[in-house]
Order: sequence, then structure tokens, then C-alpha cells
Amino acid sequence: MDIQPVITPRPRRPRPAIVSLTDAAAAQVKAIMARADKPYVGLRVGVKQGGCAGQEYVLSYAEAADPLDEVVTDKGVTILIEPKAVLYLVGTVIDYETTKLASKFVFNNPNETDACGCGESVTIKPAATESD
Repeated sequence: MDIQPVITPRPRRPRPAIVSLTDAAAAQVKAIMARADKPYVGLRVGVKQGGCAGQEYVLSYAEAADPLDEVVTDKGVTILIEPKAVLYLVGTVIDYETTKLASKFVFNNPNETDACGCGESVTIKPAATESD
């Protein structure tokens, strides 16, 4: 009789939140979604090449989740994160600020290493992975 050892899987560490929303940002996303011309499943968040600092944040309506999207639900808002943006956004808090001259979403990203003077583009270093 061959006795096989029982292998108990190690419990997984909780994954850090890729993004989270402040109360102001969540309220604004809900208000925008309520006024949308058709129903959407959530807010799509990504990063693209562009601007004087090299990268820009991208927000858009999501009609459906793509199979590789990372899906986060925070404060009643569904956020779909493009797969290529995940490591750039780990730990990011999205806020919504209103000043006398502008109202906008603001990304408080611990992975940002630089930003342009106008604040429209950033330089982001991908978050370290467990093997780094």
C-alpha cells in the first residue's frame, strides 16, 4: 500500500486593491452612469501612451467586460481595468475634485514617478511583482 502525503495548500495572501474610489469619485461615477444614453456595466480604466510625460489615464464607459479585464467593485461602482494597465494602477485611489475652474477625476497613484506641468500626463513605473 502506497501512502501519499497530504498536501495542504498554503493560504493565499489577500491581493492588494488595484484601484479604489473616494466617496466623491463613486458619487460622480454613479451620477454619470445614471445620465448615460444606454446602460453600461461599469467604468473602464486604462493607461495609454501619450502626453509630454509619456502616459495618460483613460476612462470610458464599459459596455461589457472583456475576458481578461480585472473587475473591481468599490462603493457600488464596477470598475473594469484593462489587463495591460493593472501593474501601472496597483494601489491607485481615484478621487473627484471640484475647484473654481475645473471638475475632474484625479488619480493618486503610488506608482507615478513624474507628471507634466499641466497634470494631463504622467510617468508610471509598473508595480513590483512577487518575483521582483
